[in-house]
Amino acid sequence: MLLLKELPTSKSLEKFVKRYPDADIAAISDFVNLLRASSDISTALDKLLAKHELLQGRWWVLVLLMRQDDLTSTPTDLAEKAGVTKATMTGFIDGLVREGLVTRITDDVDRRKLLIKLTDAGQQKLDMVLPDYYKKVSALMSLLNTDQRASLLVNVNVLASGLDVMK
Repeated sequence: MLLLKELPTSKSLEKFVKRYPDADIAAISDFVNLLRASSDISTALDKLLAKHELLQGRWWVLVLLMRQDDLTSTPTDLAEKAGVTKATMTGFIDGLVREGLVTRITDDVDRRKLLIKLTDAGQQKLDMVLPDYYKKVSALMSLLNTDQRASLLVNVNVLASGLDVMK
């Protein structure tokens, strides 16, 4: 997450051009602005979820479980879908179990296999948070018209598909 609140000005960027003449300052400025906006959006989501006593990681686990027909998934599948390590997912699950929002159960077919299931309390938490979440996300996204949103998604996906250049 980008914590830089003061974005570079064109004057400050000129210093970098003098020292690094091959630098595409416009591209770097656009990139930093994109990071800043992404970070701010993520922070806004954190604040929204905090009002409901949730953190993003745990929130996404609850949402991923609700997507399942049987409200159940393996920790490994949850980690893959959330894009986190198994260890990180274990921490999320531990917290959710303590809060009674999910439970660990043994697979009926393979007793060695552990499953995570959304509890009634977890579903109630989602039922409480999702209307507020949907309302706030809709309000934010309504700042862009349909064409702007489509263009934004196309462009973000182009950037995401080219992330190998950052390696």
